[in-house]
Amino acid sequence: MQHGIAVEAQVSESLPASLTLTLMNLFEGPLLVANSSGALLLVNERARQALDLPEDAGWRRSNLFADILRMDPHVLLGQIESGESEVDLHLETASGRLRVRLERLPNTEWLVLRLEPAGNAQSMTSEHTTEPTVQSLLQEREITYRNLLAAYLRLQDVNRQKTVFLASAAHELKTPLAVIKGYYDLLLSGSLGKLNEKQCDILQESKDSCERLVRLVSMFLNYSTLESGKLVLYLRDNDLRDCLTEVATRWHEAFQRNHVRLEFTIDEKLPIFKFDYQKVQQTVANLLDNALKHTPAGGCVTMRADLHFWERRIAKDLPATDRRRERKHEPNCIRVSVSDTGAGIAAEHHQEIFEDFVRVDRSSSGMGLGLAIAKRLVQAHRGKIWVDSELRHGCTFTFLLPIDNQ
Repeated sequence: MQHGIAVEAQVSESLPASLTLTLMNLFEGPLLVANSSGALLLVNERARQALDLPEDAGWRRSNLFADILRMDPHVLLGQIESGESEVDLHLETASGRLRVRLERLPNTEWLVLRLEPAGNAQSMTSEHTTEPTVQSLLQEREITYRNLLAAYLRLQDVNRQKTVFLASAAHELKTPLAVIKGYYDLLLSGSLGKLNEKQCDILQESKDSCERLVRLVSMFLNYSTLESGKLVLYLRDNDLRDCLTEVATRWHEAFQRNHVRLEFTIDEKLPIFKFDYQKVQQTVANLLDNALKHTPAGGCVTMRADLHFWERRIAKDLPATDRRRERKHEPNCIRVSVSDTGAGIAAEHHQEIFEDFVRVDRSSSGMGLGLAIAKRLVQAHRGKIWVDSELRHGCTFTFLLPIDNQ
């Protein structure tokens, strides 16, 4: 029984509530979905009323075999496994006798129960001659729904396995890459003997490749954390000027090696406010990395930060006639932007570049996760991120951080 409850909790978390309700209510009759242990996974409103199950999530405590059918699960499951695609039963309820049609979805452990009045088979037979088209359409829709539900559950499971695999692979790679990078630093420092110019160049190039792998592994770990819903923000009073200056200093050497100029302008009036220091640094680093990859040698990348008023965050009690006058004097967020002089992005790609594993320029390196992670981190701060760009005119990525984050 405990195993069944664990499976139920996992499925409930993976299915968005609105989509679950829509899918279940597509079927006009009472419908239930359970696993092989009898734990109820999905119940539509008609089934809940027909079986007099508790409202809200109370029905989750009921077991299909013990509380509803009151039958030995081994008998029913044995009939299905013996080759019967569907098992018909009868159930006595307070509202009358119901016919229960039990079947297992193909290639899954999910059991689907459909309920109908016990005399429904005879009435359907008598009406078949008058409305054959409607009946066939209903049956076709029911079959389509069951297939869609089974496919959706399989996709959710595949997606969960993908996230687990990425996290495991990244953890396994993190330690050996750190050791390799340490040896490169040791050799380049000359502690183990003097190196000639050619040897230093080869080691430096190898170290750069190792650092790219380290960033890729870090990207996978961050992505798996966000995908699993385990992101935790540590909101403390921090100075954004120190945060951004530290990131710019860390990336200065990489920009020099690629012969790209890095400039940054930070407003001295930025206040101290609550934000996650590391997460904001990671967001800016992803934007700088993206700008560096798409800016040719001799180009320039500019980072700016200043006070800004975000119109969406107006005070509710401010009269409409006074809003425009008052909000000019009260910035409520920090605007951070990273601009480059690269090839730019066409307007039709401005939204999709923030999705997982999307790369507009297939010739560039990376996995298409940097901007997706940046977007999730900004949204976790209740902020907003977007891009302004035209082809052959560079890009400007901008995000807003609310000052009053609590």
